Order: sequence, then structure tokens, then C-alpha cells
Amino acid sequence: MTTAATAAGRAVVPGPAGRADAPVAPDRATVPPSGPGSNGPGQSRPGPSGPVAAGRDRLLLGPAWPLTMLLALYPLWWALGLGVLIFPIMAVPMLWQLRRRHRQGTPVRLPPAFWLWLAFCGVAVAGFAVLDVDPAGTVAATFAERITAPAYKLAQYAALTVLLVYAGNLSPAVLSQRRLVNLLGWLFVVTVAGGLLGTFAGHFEFTSPVELLLPDGVRSKGFVKSLVHPYAAQIMELVGDPAPRPAAPWGYTNTWGNNFCLLVVWFAVAVFGYPTRLRDRVLAVAVLGLSVVPVVHSLNRGLWIGLGAAAVYLAVRQALAGRLRGLVALGVVLAGLAVALVTTPLGGVIERRLDNGKSNGVRMFLTERALEGFRESPVLGFGSTRSTQGGRQSIAVGESASCERCGNFTVGGNGQLWQLLFAHGLAGTLAYFGFFGYGLWRFRRDRSAIGLAASAAIVGSFLAALWYNSLVTPLAFTFLGYVLLWRNSRFQNPSRSVEPLGHNGHQRRS
Repeated sequence: MTTAATAAGRAVVPGPAGRADAPVAPDRATVPPSGPGSNGPGQSRPGPSGPVAAGRDRLLLGPAWPLTMLLALYPLWWALGLGVLIFPIMAVPMLWQLRRRHRQGTPVRLPPAFWLWLAFCGVAVAGFAVLDVDPAGTVAATFAERITAPAYKLAQYAALTVLLVYAGNLSPAVLSQRRLVNLLGWLFVVTVAGGLLGTFAGHFEFTSPVELLLPDGVRSKGFVKSLVHPYAAQIMELVGDPAPRPAAPWGYTNTWGNNFCLLVVWFAVAVFGYPTRLRDRVLAVAVLGLSVVPVVHSLNRGLWIGLGAAAVYLAVRQALAGRLRGLVALGVVLAGLAVALVTTPLGGVIERRLDNGKSNGVRMFLTERALEGFRESPVLGFGSTRSTQGGRQSIAVGESASCERCGNFTVGGNGQLWQLLFAHGLAGTLAYFGFFGYGLWRFRRDRSAIGLAASAAIVGSFLAALWYNSLVTPLAFTFLGYVLLWRNSRFQNPSRSVEPLGHNGHQRRS
């Protein structure tokens, strides 16, 4: 954790008094526009005193405070019982700042292909009209009984839309690329820390302040408890006796694994994509080494596949650009991982998980139900998820007080792709993936460290859609990756390009 804290502390910051128009130090992952008072490429950076030190004090309370506080203080929000609820809360000041920007005559930029994302949101709103429809094989319910979940999801989609536009409109003087990368890298350290907590103290949980404020009848509901009750791990029986699977601070084991894949690339950029001290890099390697423990003990096959796919994607991108050291680095990492798995008990954990695919049957059952629902309503879907009648072997098997996990599975709960097809039909699915797909295509020539990391995160989110749901934090981090790509294209000096890491770990420019 020291590494990320140090990296965040060394982020490029606004000038005196946090003014938005103050000159900033060069952002070494992208080439900033040169101008009076700015440090041009290759010039020395300011020391730790004076204006820069003053800027550091405004890391959380500067002009971009809604975003920096949301990300930097997420462990606090989790402990308070706010968790993902912090996103709609912080969307309010973000929206207010965007409105003030518009009223002052400054144009509010929209991300490329934003109309596709708005089309998806429109399909989600239209889905409210069919919430009272009961697809074949699902539990019957009324509109009023189903409104809570889709309303919550729509509120989160709206909040993340504000986050997307807000972050994309922050100038590099207010929030540099490096600072945003550092904040995401810091959240990777938080993820590793939460993973270690879940691995070695899996039964750790506590009643949050927000939870204490709620009436007993409200906070006892499973949906509400999942939002406001902090716990370190989910206890599941997958390879024998019940064992903890890391979840903190993201609420669910699958979300923890999804976020791990999305954030590890930003941690690498934060430490190895910018000039950093040797001590920081050594600590970063230690963090990555420690992260193997919760990754293995999570028993999360989707996470393992995602990490492998990200490594292969980055290596191929480097190789296609004529930089074969990416393949060499991948080989070294895989060799080191193989040695670790053979010489430690971690290899046995993986072997037992692969031999016990207890969730395979349920996932296949839910996938089949999602596709059946898609065929029944292929254009707009059913507006939200549904609960199945019984389990995969009998409709007589259902949830009860003595067996909360028996039957009544959630159709669309086994992956973002299946949820989109079932809940929002072909229109919503194409609009959702089309938005991110267009961004990948438009910025495909960005070979900077930020460009590679962002594209790897988005490609990884496509793969993860087969088994992970993306709302809330995974979609937020995918959006911020999109923002970094988008801002990279605007903030780079068009006469120069930023190449991937050179042999000395610094950015190479041509």
C-alpha cells in the first residue's frame, strides 16, 4: 500500500491555490501542450516544496474534488456503509459543476459515440413498460414488486453517465492523466488489501454507521444489506468445506475479481509507466507478488482467465508494434508464476478448483433461460432480471428460510451479456457494447502506456461480460478507462507521439 500512496502523493497537481488555469508539470504518460510556465518535455520538475506542495494539500479538495474524493476515499465510503451508493451521491456535485460550466459559456464535451450510450439508457427506460410481463419459467410478480431493482440500476447508470462526462471534461490542469492513473492504481492496492483481508480473516464483518441508521425491517433485507453491510469475504463451499472468497471492498467475490482485472493495468502504468523511484518499483513488485495469494484463494476462474487474456493482449499489441520484449516479459512472468504454483500450496488450490466446477450447471441453466427470454422478447427484452421458478432440476425447489440459496435463481445474474440480452434485448445489447467498441476502434492507434492499458481494460470487460455483471464499480472503472483514452487523444501534442515503455522504464518519444 505504501507504493500506491507514494504514487498518489507524487501525482501532478494544480498550481498555486488550486486554480484551474495554473501551469502544471508535464504528464509523462502523455505529452501535454506546452505553454508559458509549463515544464516542457525533458525539463526538470518542481521540487517537493512551494507551489507543488500547496497543490498536494488540495489533492482531495481541489476543483476535481468529487472525483478524487470518490476514488481516493473509497475504503472510507465502504466502512461507512455507503459503498457503491457514493456514486449517485458524488454525481450531484459533478452535475452541478457541469451545469456551471455550461452556464459560463464553456462547452461541455461529450465522449465519442455518446449517442450509443444514450440509446442504451433509453432502452433501459423503455423497459419499465414491460416489468409486469412474466416470461415463461419465471416467478410471477407485479410491477410494484419488481420496480426496486430496475430503478436502482437506472439511478446507477445515470450516476455513471455523469461520471463519464464529468471526468472527460476535466482539464489536465485540474486533473492530470497521471493523477487519474494514480487514483486507479491506488484502488488496485485497496483491492489487494481487501483480498488479503478476505483470505486470512474471511469472517470479518461489522455493522456500518449507515446500517445503524436504517430501521430493522429495512436493513435486514438482503438487497439492502448487500449495499450497506461491510464484510471481508463471501463464505462458499466450492472445493470441500465452506471457505472464504475475498470480496472487500467491492461487496461480491465476482466483483472483486472483475475489478482486480480492470485495475491491475493502471497500477502497472502508475508505477512503471512514469519515472518513479527504485524503492517504489520494488514495493510495487512486492504488492503484485502478494496479490497472487488472494487471486488464487478467490477460486475465481473468470479472474484467472481475465488476467491471462490481458497479458496475451498486451504482449500481442507490443509484438505487432515490433517490440518483442513484451512477449519476453510475458514469458518471464508466466515462468515465475509456474514456479510459485509448483513450489507452494497455491497450485493445489487451483487444481482442486478446476476439478470442482459446482457453478457450471447453474451458469449453464441461467444462460439457457436468458437466451429463451431473448427469443421471447428479442428487441427490448423484459426491462430487468427475473427469478426462475425453482431450480435447474425441479420447479418445486425454491428459496426458503432454511435454504436461501435453493432455487429461484436470477436470470441475467451470471454475466453482463446475458443480462443485457434478457433485460434489454438486442437493441440495448448492441448499443451498450457498440459504445465501448467504437472507442476501441477510434483510439486503436494509441500505443502509449495509457492507450494500451485502457484498451486492455475495455477488451477485458468484453470477455468478463460472459460471467461477470458490470454494475456498479466495474462499469465505473471501464468508463474511466474510456475517459483516459478520450483525454489522451485531446491532450497529446499532435506533432509528437508517446511510445510504450523504453528499456529504462521511461516513456520513449518520437
